[in-house]
Order: sequence, then C-alpha cells, then structure tokens
Amino acid sequence: MRSRIVGLALIAAAFSVVLFGIPLAAGLAQLTVSEEQASLERLAVFAVRTVQEDMAHDRVPTSLPDAPDDAAVALYDDDGERLLGVGPPEGDAPVDYVLDGSDGPWPADQLIAVAPVSDTHDIVGVVRAVVPVSSVYGQLLPIWLGMAALGGLVLFSAWLLARRLAGRLARPLDQLVADADRLGDGDFGIVPRSTGVAETDRASAALSRTAHRLDDLLARERAFSAEASHQLRTPLAGLRLRLEAAVERPERLTLGTVEDGLASIDRLERTIDELLALARERQAASVEPADIGVLFGECVEEWGARLDRDDRSLLARPPQGLPNPDASSAAVRQILAVLLDNACMHGTGAVSVSAREAGEDALAIDVADEGPGIPPTAMRGAEHSAGMGLPLAQRLAESEGGRLTVGAPGSVVTLLLPVRAAAEPTGAASTPPVPG
Repeated sequence: MRSRIVGLALIAAAFSVVLFGIPLAAGLAQLTVSEEQASLERLAVFAVRTVQEDMAHDRVPTSLPDAPDDAAVALYDDDGERLLGVGPPEGDAPVDYVLDGSDGPWPADQLIAVAPVSDTHDIVGVVRAVVPVSSVYGQLLPIWLGMAALGGLVLFSAWLLARRLAGRLARPLDQLVADADRLGDGDFGIVPRSTGVAETDRASAALSRTAHRLDDLLARERAFSAEASHQLRTPLAGLRLRLEAAVERPERLTLGTVEDGLASIDRLERTIDELLALARERQAASVEPADIGVLFGECVEEWGARLDRDDRSLLARPPQGLPNPDASSAAVRQILAVLLDNACMHGTGAVSVSAREAGEDALAIDVADEGPGIPPTAMRGAEHSAGMGLPLAQRLAESEGGRLTVGAPGSVVTLLLPVRAAAEPTGAASTPPVPG
C-alpha cells in the first residue's frame, strides 16, 4: 500500500510539472525570441539614423553603432553591396526584400531585422542586423535548467510528503490487521486508538465494539450453558426416578407409566429447544408469545404430581381478565420452572402461583411457599445460591424487559413483566383456581 500511494503521488506530481512546465518553457522561449527580434529592429533603426545623412549626400559612412557581442550589423547600398559592418558581401534575401520587394527564403538559423536608408524619395541603402538563433536559446538554457531543477525539487518534495502520508495511512491499517488477528486468536481486549483519520478511526471503533460484543456473547453463552444445566436436571431426575421404579417393580410397569416417561422426554426436548432459542437471542417475532393461562396449566400438570409425592400441594390461581405479558412463552416457562423447582427443593409447605396487575403497564407473577425464603443475594448469583438457577431466571427476565424481586417475607418471589399494548385478556373471570 505504501508503494502504491507513493507511486500515485509521484505520477500526479510529474504530470502537474509537465503540464505546467512545458507550456511555460515554450512561452518563455517565444517571449525571449520576440524581445530579441524587437531589440534587433530597434538596433537597425538606430543604425539607419546614424548613417542616413551621409547616405543621402552620397557619402560612405565611416562607422556603425556598437552592437551586442552576439549581434552583427551591416550597411548595404542600393545595389546590395556591403559598405560597412559584418555580414555577407552581397545582400541576401532580407536585403533584397527591402530593395526590390523580392520574396526569397530567409535564413532559418538567424534572427534578422532590416531597415531601409532613404533620402527624400528613394531608398539608398539597407541596414541589416542579425543574431544567431542558437545564441538566443543559449540565453534560455540556464533558465530551462533552473526550471528543470525546480521540477525535480517538486518531485522530491512530493516523494517525501507521499512517504509520510503513506506511513500515516498504513500504520492504522497495520494496527487494524493486528487487532483482527488478535480477535481471531480469541483476544477480545481490543482498545480503539485515535489516528486522526476518520475512516480508520471508525473502522477501529467498529472492530472494538465487535470484540466487546463477541466477548459478552461468549461470556453470556458460557454462563447460560452452565446455568441451563440446572433446568435440565429436573426432568432428567424425574425420568430417572420413573425408570428406576420400573426396574425395581416391573409388575407396576403400565401404559400410563410409559406415557408419563414419554411426556417427560417431550418436556425435556422442549426445554432444550427453548434454552437453545433463548441462548441465541432470537427475535420476539419468531418466538411464541406468552399465554399466562396456558403456562399456569402447564405448571399444575408438571409440578403438581411432584409436590403430591412429598405431601405438599400446588395452588395455581389462573389470571382473571388480565392482559398477557409482552414476553416469549419459552422465557416465562423457564423462569417459572426455576422458581417452582426452588420452591420444591428449598421450600416447605404449600406452593402457590398467582398473577396480578402491577401498575398500568406491568404484570406480576408471584411464586410463594411456606419455607424460610430466598436470600436477596441469590438473585446476584452468590456462592451459596449455586444450583438454584436464579441468576438464569434473572437474566431471562431482564432479556424480556422485566425483573425478579424477592418479597417480604423472602418466600415470595415476584416476576415483573411488561404488558403488551391492547393485549387479549389472559382468561375468563369465572375460571376457578386450579388445585395442585
């Protein structure tokens, strides 16, 4: 990249030098030739004034005006014979042109000025002043060399500036390549650096944001995977208990037992699918919206029998005329599963699930039992709350725009969720509570 930038800069500079230098040199040469021609004409006219009185009285002048070193002045009579000065013995085409109007070729290697010497009526002589063209261009040569040197200085300066600019542009790109390599190697600690070049600064900032997003995504997925294992243990444990009971008492193996096992497998598959969908953070448009009435029924079906085995009860109070929350069914189902599992594992007595309004734009779902309650630190993933799954539930609630709170007493955990605008009521007002 550096060589390309330098090459392009030199090509542009050389093109500019040639574009302006050649016309300038040609114009300077034309101007010099014109001035030299005018100077010769003035010299010839001055010489005519000097010799005119003698020539008008048929006398031969004795001298001509002094001329510059590179110029030659000669005086010719009316027959074309040289009388004085330096020039050809016989008049050439310029002299003949003045004497008789003949049109012959003028010398191409000389600048010539001719002026007639006349008396009152006739031309009695001609003054011829000449300068070699090579002498004129010899005067221009130092100027042309100076212009060439100046053009070379411009190209050298352009080369220096292009090298500096190429280095300034290439360094941020080299840093971007290094940061991209670090990102590919799993190093997400990329810090954007200001270079003064807006485009590379934006690219560096975008790469840094991408690195932070990837870091957050991987950390979230690692945490999510670790916490989701808690969600999979419960259906696996229930299935294992059924299979172990069937092995110990094969005579009790009935069609209902097999159907219960298949139902457990279905719930396990659904849990896995929902956790994968939530881990990938699918858009809400592709996720089934929550229906609290249906979810309460699922809670009774899945957790009621488990609590019955422990001589405990589950009371699910279906919502009556409340709007459904603006949340996915998978997320709310997994949150309720975490809360009910904690109530079964760590709580005592009856477990209740109920819904209520929490202001104009929120719905509250309360899960309570008669145990000692959950410490508030469990919501932050404290060490003694390991295995409770509450950090996962909290993260899921926050991803849906809600939150989990521990009430007073701590045996009541409340899930707050936003309500969809113009939502359908969650259930009929006449629906009775569903006992566990």
